[in-house]
Amino acid sequence: MKRILARLTTNRLMGAATGAFVTAVIQSSSVTTVLVIGFITAGLMTFSQSIGIIMGANVGTTVTAQVIAFHVTEYSLLMIAVGFLLWSVKKGDRFRDIGLIILGLGLVFLGMSVMGEAMAPLGSYQPFLDFMVRMERPAVGIVVAALFTALVQSSSATTGIVLVMAGQGLISLTGGIALIFGANIGTCVTALLAAINKPREAVRASMVHVLFNVLGVLIWLPFIDQLAALVVAVSPTSVSVSPRQIANAHTVFNVVNTMLLLPFSTQIARFVEWLVPELPPEKERLVRAKYLDTDLLTTPSLALDRARLEILHLGDKVMEMMQRILPAMTTGSREDLEAVADLDDVVDRLHGLIVTYLGQISRATLSQDQTEEFLKLIEAANDLENIGDIIETNLVTLGLDRIEHGVTISESTLEVITGFHAVVTRALAAAMQAVTQKNEEVALRVIAMKPEVNRLADSAALHETRRLIVREPNRLPSYTVEVDMLQNLKRIFYFAKRMARVVVPADT
Repeated sequence: MKRILARLTTNRLMGAATGAFVTAVIQSSSVTTVLVIGFITAGLMTFSQSIGIIMGANVGTTVTAQVIAFHVTEYSLLMIAVGFLLWSVKKGDRFRDIGLIILGLGLVFLGMSVMGEAMAPLGSYQPFLDFMVRMERPAVGIVVAALFTALVQSSSATTGIVLVMAGQGLISLTGGIALIFGANIGTCVTALLAAINKPREAVRASMVHVLFNVLGVLIWLPFIDQLAALVVAVSPTSVSVSPRQIANAHTVFNVVNTMLLLPFSTQIARFVEWLVPELPPEKERLVRAKYLDTDLLTTPSLALDRARLEILHLGDKVMEMMQRILPAMTTGSREDLEAVADLDDVVDRLHGLIVTYLGQISRATLSQDQTEEFLKLIEAANDLENIGDIIETNLVTLGLDRIEHGVTISESTLEVITGFHAVVTRALAAAMQAVTQKNEEVALRVIAMKPEVNRLADSAALHETRRLIVREPNRLPSYTVEVDMLQNLKRIFYFAKRMARVVVPADT
């Protein structure tokens, strides 16, 4: 399903169709949204493209109502029997899974049937009938359904109850449509709750869900009577209202909303990005992790993806240390060096969170491929943490030694160190790309940089030897600081090369 989603989001229409299809199959727009958030943060799709899938997911949720409206509840006992037999008799996971699907659907339809029979006496219960008269006012129906849906955390459950009430003649068509509108608003609470303490992309995705449903209800609110007339014309019936008409109204509502709002997905994306901006840098450091999601631990493939993204987040922090250490250790002040050292606290914290998260993943049953990926991710996280330690412990200390001994690095030596630092930084960036994207070609390029790094190291060593005999003050302390700087940069390349090697097959 992940591969299908990744390939079928090349444009908004394909994204909407994919979102509708996936949600119709798995009957969970929440799962679809989780997958979409993973693709956004992994850079596999733009936030604008994801809006199509979210809108399409709302269309996919209407399939449940359409199925129920076909009176499939009459076959619930047969489905339960067939599903139980497949689950208990057949051997192999595939047949057992199919049996559980059929058994589960049969139980849902049996529940609908029992609920309908239980509601039948309400048709002669005057207080209930008086209450349902109030549902004729759209505002009341929308508020009641929204609150109920927010409470039960399922718009499908609310829709099912409305269909049952329609089948028992307990509700009018316009009242049923108002309840359907309210269910669409109430289900937004689920998305908002799911986005608490999640990355900004998750919050934005939930806000798109809210905007889509609220705007849809506002668009249709003045046209409830016209929508009722349309579904009556499409699905006439001998009774005052039928489940089929409610189901059709639900489908028309979501399909038309998607058609109206999908062309404006880019504008919606910009508005949501303005509404939910990125966290300021000082607050971003307070965020314990950007991508780790404990809700995904039961699905190792998705959880490993999130760990991979968090390693990229960790790598960004290490890369920031790498870029800031060059000017700090060669010409910077004590405050500059302390600022770089403080960044290592963030690196250590993220490393600990990643390792803990990966440890939680390992408690699940992992396939051979997942086990190999798990071990590679731990090694990559450890290598990044080691690079952070080299910068914080060794290079920062060398910068402080430079200040303490009054060492001034010459322009020629600064040029050598800068060139060496640039090559090592390039190798580290490529190693991060290789790990986070599983890019074997890039990994091989990092490994192939070893001769270049050795050549530069030899050239730098020769330069330092020549500089040792130059008549300058503090020549010996300068030589020691400069050589140690170069040696530690070479150690950083060693860990970058180790990171790249985890991507390359062992027999390569």
